[in-house]
Amino acid sequence: MRWSLAVLAMVMIQGCASQVGNVISGEAPTARTECVGSVELPNEFSGKFKQVDNPQMLAKAIGEPLSGGLCQGAVYQSTEEVTIYRAWNSTNPGSQFGNWWAFNQPAGKTADYRKDYEICYQWSPLDKLVKCTLQIGSTVVVGNGQSAKCSDYLEYPVSEAQQVFIESASDAVSDCSVFDSMMSWQPEQ
Repeated sequence: MRWSLAVLAMVMIQGCASQVGNVISGEAPTARTECVGSVELPNEFSGKFKQVDNPQMLAKAIGEPLSGGLCQGAVYQSTEEVTIYRAWNSTNPGSQFGNWWAFNQPAGKTADYRKDYEICYQWSPLDKLVKCTLQIGSTVVVGNGQSAKCSDYLEYPVSEAQQVFIESASDAVSDCSVFDSMMSWQPEQ
């Protein structure tokens, strides 16, 4: 009996501590845990891919809640060349051809891009951009981002923004151009 009361007290204390942690951080706990958005290709890309069955590749792209990766996805094979983009970390040259890409060139606030694509600051300063051509016959997973916990003070919820997962990007892309990030400060709106 004493043991069960001690366990119950510890559970209650931990529950209160986690509630206090959420208040201190100023961030509400991630409310949405279900996937949002669509795994259907945007209209401008729908004729450039065919959907294929590859459960092993899909499983590699899907992440657990709060760990990044995709929340949901579908596997496609390119039937035409497509331009794709990747923001990456110059201090890790191997990250230029990492797994995570986008159909659209990053634009707007860096903080919004991080939130849309669940990119924790510890993972990359996003100080480089590479623009490449995805080769015909390349297999990719297209889906929406899974939530990510960056720290006790920062979590990104699931996202509607579509991401492109490529298992071996260095073999799937060609004709790459690399760009440097430049500081540009805009007045708050």
